[in-house]
Amino acid sequence: VIDSGVAHVPELRGRIVASFDFTTGSGRFRGNGGDRNGHGTHVAGIIAATGVNNHDDIRGVAPEARIIDLKVLDAHGNGVAGDVVRAIDFAVANRERYRIRVINLSLGGPVLQPYADDPVNQAVERAYRAGIVVVASAGNRGKDAEGREVLGGVTVPGNSPYAITVGAMNTKGTPWRSDDVVATYSSRGVTRFDHLVKPDLVAPGNKIRGLLAPKSTLAKEHPELVVDTTQGKRLELSGTSMAAAVVSGGAALLLANSEGLSPASARFALQYGAS
Repeated sequence: VIDSGVAHVPELRGRIVASFDFTTGSGRFRGNGGDRNGHGTHVAGIIAATGVNNHDDIRGVAPEARIIDLKVLDAHGNGVAGDVVRAIDFAVANRERYRIRVINLSLGGPVLQPYADDPVNQAVERAYRAGIVVVASAGNRGKDAEGREVLGGVTVPGNSPYAITVGAMNTKGTPWRSDDVVATYSSRGVTRFDHLVKPDLVAPGNKIRGLLAPKSTLAKEHPELVVDTTQGKRLELSGTSMAAAVVSGGAALLLANSEGLSPASARFALQYGAS
């Protein structure tokens, strides 16, 4: 999980294998992890939360998956491309040590050049060619401030052909698919410069109730997103970040049952299994 870090909350106990901080440019090992923003913990919970007890409704898509926490975003959710590149290359270099099969990139930056010239996208391609499935959020630029539809707002690294780019779906809070729609904020359309059709698929991303990192910026600045439940306080977020985490969890399940599956085959299976 390349994000703002992952807090060692009870629902992720035993799931976090290691934590490294790239915000200083060094990739420093962090034995106790941490997430000052809250975004990374929420994403990691969607992927791999186990729940404290059998009645806890917080359960990740792949609750037996292990999380390698690579921090690239600060307390306000900001970061630089160089740190993301270093984190991706770290994952590639340590893929055998930590058995890394999936990289989740629930982050995005502006598209300033063709994908082949972008350093983050170059790192994504290196991960892909090393056999790692890379899942990226499409971005939340599907409409402007007046609510008008915007096409072509997919962000980096979602504009890479080597990433499985995920848009957000609104499930309307029901378990059936007949009322599902693509969220209006979800970026879509051909990518800038390269004209690739993105996203590759969509997943639930609207009002996802998940893990709350203690004393995080998101909770402090947006108390309206903090929800009291019988199991404790939860954080409810919407966005393609949440949707990407759902697909990363799905990819982890897929790869756990198909050891030799390539990134290209994983993409095909996920898309073929979608509606």
